[in-house]
Amino acid sequence: MTMTEAIGGISQAGEPLQGSVGIWPHDPVPVDVQTAADAALLSSQLSVMQHRLFCPTSKRILRTFSSGEAARLIGVSDGYLRQLSLSGDGPQPSNISQTGRRAYTLEDVNALRVHLAGQGGGKARHYLPRRNPRAGEQLQVLAVTNFKSGSGKTTTATHLAQYMALQGYRVLAIDLDPQATMSALLGYQPELGLNANASVYGAFRYDAERVPLASVILETYFPGLDLSPSSLELQEFEHATPRNMALSYAGKKSLVDELFFSRVRAAIDTVAEDYDVVILDCPPQLGFLTLSALCAATAVIVTVHPQMQEVVAMSQFLSMIADLLSVVREAGGELNFSFLRYLITQYEPNDGLQTQVAAFLRAQFGERVLTAPMVKSAAISDAGLTKQTLYEVGRESLSRVTYDRAMESLTAVNAEIEGLIKAAWSRADR
Repeated sequence: MTMTEAIGGISQAGEPLQGSVGIWPHDPVPVDVQTAADAALLSSQLSVMQHRLFCPTSKRILRTFSSGEAARLIGVSDGYLRQLSLSGDGPQPSNISQTGRRAYTLEDVNALRVHLAGQGGGKARHYLPRRNPRAGEQLQVLAVTNFKSGSGKTTTATHLAQYMALQGYRVLAIDLDPQATMSALLGYQPELGLNANASVYGAFRYDAERVPLASVILETYFPGLDLSPSSLELQEFEHATPRNMALSYAGKKSLVDELFFSRVRAAIDTVAEDYDVVILDCPPQLGFLTLSALCAATAVIVTVHPQMQEVVAMSQFLSMIADLLSVVREAGGELNFSFLRYLITQYEPNDGLQTQVAAFLRAQFGERVLTAPMVKSAAISDAGLTKQTLYEVGRESLSRVTYDRAMESLTAVNAEIEGLIKAAWSRADR
């Protein structure tokens, strides 16, 4: 009997299979068979969609940027950038049309940053804002978290990672959500593109198959942004951790192995020299993964949808976090956040109730609520239909008014977070 026959419910002899995925109403379907069949069906259809959207023989690439867009990314005027190109001073754009229109890849932009920074003067950091470890600028690890799904957590984390890469930082995105939505947005579908033990779980696991974090970091199509992808096997961390803790209490493991909350930070420390910023996309639950991420973080962004029921849930989430982190601190964990901020997401300015909830949050938390909210936008949703972000799709691909409104909001949020990172580095240009 083949898998196809089992799913179809008919054997080669033409008889209904006992416990198959259902042809006859009186034939009960075991839930394990039904779910296995549903999983196989979805997996096959997702594979078809993936191949249709992104041909497996081609490499997913980031769009090019106009001269004006490139100038804004670098921090110079469009006229100055055109002057550099015409004079042949420094790296040239990859594409120049017959009419003289210039198109820059992000690699072109980064090459120009290096060129301009190398010319000396006081603007080197303006062009190339990477951290300076010699000046005491430590790796910034931002955990983006929320207790519930649907709060814009992964959208926030992914766009923030891409924004920081666009600004010239070296960024590592770590997908700690077993649903792997961030991984998919950044070009990887774990069930199709990853081998066993190739997800970030390989760097945290407790057995002999544990691997260095560097071995499960992948380059993305977004220059300057690397990814340590997730997969369903990451959920095993939630089960393996209490088992390991039980062994520790029984005296069968060392104290170091007992401190589960140090594993994510220890893994990140092994690649710290290669990055300026690490973005952690936490799972939408308060488990061992989220606790480990918070203990690894130097800063935390909590996303919140401005609905009263969401605020109530967040209150419970914060209370549980406080209790659990106090236990972690007593066990020797270090919790040193440069900042903790609340980000209002999916905000609809014309919704009176949302406006009241947003005002309530600002009244309670003051400056800990980011000034810029992330507005709800069809542009971001439309881009997500093809597993893309707003930074990837061109302005011509969507309604310009909708695109501009969403991009303005998105850039304001991410620029504010960038400013907080610079403040943590004690930079004057924040």
